[in-house]
Amino acid sequence: MSSYDVAIIGSGPGGYVAAIRCAQLGMKTAIIEKYSTLGGTCLNVGCIPSKAMLDSSHHYEDAVSHFEDHGIEIPGEVKVNLAKMIARKQNVVDMTTKGIQFLMDKNKVEVFEGLGSFKDATHVNIKKNDGKTETIEANNIIIATGSKPSTLPFIKIDKERIITSTEALELKEIPKHMIVIGGGVIGLELGQVYKRLGAEVTVVEYMDRIIPTMDGALSKELMKVLKKQKVKFHLSHKVKSVERKGKEVIVKADDKKGEEVIFKGDYCLVSVGRRPYTDGLNAEAAGVKIDDRGKVEVNDHLQTNVSNIYAIGDVIRGAMLAHKAEEEGTLVAEILAGQKPHIDYNLIPGVVYTWPEVSAVGKTEEELKEAGVEYKVGQFPMRALGRSRASGDIDGFVKILADKKTDEVLGVHMIGARCADLITEAVTAMEFRASAEDMARMSHAHPTYAEAVKEAALAATDDRALHV
Repeated sequence: MSSYDVAIIGSGPGGYVAAIRCAQLGMKTAIIEKYSTLGGTCLNVGCIPSKAMLDSSHHYEDAVSHFEDHGIEIPGEVKVNLAKMIARKQNVVDMTTKGIQFLMDKNKVEVFEGLGSFKDATHVNIKKNDGKTETIEANNIIIATGSKPSTLPFIKIDKERIITSTEALELKEIPKHMIVIGGGVIGLELGQVYKRLGAEVTVVEYMDRIIPTMDGALSKELMKVLKKQKVKFHLSHKVKSVERKGKEVIVKADDKKGEEVIFKGDYCLVSVGRRPYTDGLNAEAAGVKIDDRGKVEVNDHLQTNVSNIYAIGDVIRGAMLAHKAEEEGTLVAEILAGQKPHIDYNLIPGVVYTWPEVSAVGKTEEELKEAGVEYKVGQFPMRALGRSRASGDIDGFVKILADKKTDEVLGVHMIGARCADLITEAVTAMEFRASAEDMARMSHAHPTYAEAVKEAALAATDDRALHV
């Protein structure tokens, strides 16, 4: 029987980063993955392929709608080759997953393909595709099994017309009318992909706003922009049935008055969140506690109730984000090495990769109000930037929330071009407990989108933004 210092079940961003860091710190490390490629949901059917589709569809939309404004004329009709677009997406995925395999080899992490399950607290059974089972021993075990798309109890996902994000990345045709159940990150990103490609898109959301966990100003602005792009929204609608009849999908929902509304389309994307994935893990054999929502219970060191077993990423509490899982994987590896790492969960940024992009870190205005914190707001519109006008990306703003007394930055919320990248400036500043004045006094290159951050900080510092 092979023995290891650490065995990791799951090879998503949390799992493979944990494996690399453990190996760097001198531990003999194994990683177990039930699929034939490494990288988990993020690399195979999540973050990476969806961004590839977003970029491809963005290029198409530019060619159809924006090239002429830039003096670029294309003779003939611009057409979508969906099969080629999806093939490109798969090529991106393949290159990325092979890169993870290279990193495992480089760091001498032993990879086992098969379904990992606990035999006991120090042994993992690996059921391989040929039906054979191998058992390995490990002093420490990290659960990094991630999450799967959620559904509603009355919805049957047929993977053909009633689909999740996984199937939406492999469609053989552009929908005529895609009904999206859920106005969160996944639904909006994939909804925008197919809207750009020519589908009619209707978003049905239970809450009274889209991206409901983010600052209300971002929700309002993103919906305004997406409405301009002809996406239809039905908020405060409770879906009660989804039925397929041949090539038609019928969705019935009650609006906020309790009146029934019927939507008909040829595809229905169910994007109502994700659930922790522990199927087949056999955690009870090791004595690991899992709560009634399917999450593995951990302490502040991400240690389960069994002292040598840890859990990270989507399978534990907190936001289901790849970069959160990566930080947690690093943290556990360093704890096992006797170090004292730290994660500030308040400073894990969130991003929506629509265009314009949406990003945020820290507290929302709603959270500050609820906590009774006295704060001030500085906001600056993207349309006031020369760089935004040059590219034509004038939608959105940067909003900075700072403590009214100390001026410490408490939250930063952005919507606009390249905001997925710009948010890192805010994370860096907040990690060092910067004030709005600190950010306002930093020189920002001109012309850049990042100038909006400086101007918002100026606006939060005695209302002295320069360019509005």
